[in-house]
Amino acid sequence: MPRWSELKRYLDRNGWELYRTGDHYYYRKRLADGSYIRTYCSHGSGEIPCKLWKRILKRELHITQDDFNRVL
Repeated sequence: MPRWSELKRYLDRNGWELYRTGDHYYYRKRLADGSYIRTYCSHGSGEIPCKLWKRILKRELHITQDDFNRVL
């Protein structure tokens, strides 16, 4: 499983906008139809738990593990 720092690096490299910080980094990405998808990233340095990671990929990032790996 990736670490939170790897998720942040993916978001920074893949056109996601950091729009707020606080207890987490909050990101959003505008889609072609004008809508936004959003996610957040912990300031922590640990590994993302498996179930949470799968949910982030599917529901928040709308990508596969292979898509994620290609950007890193």
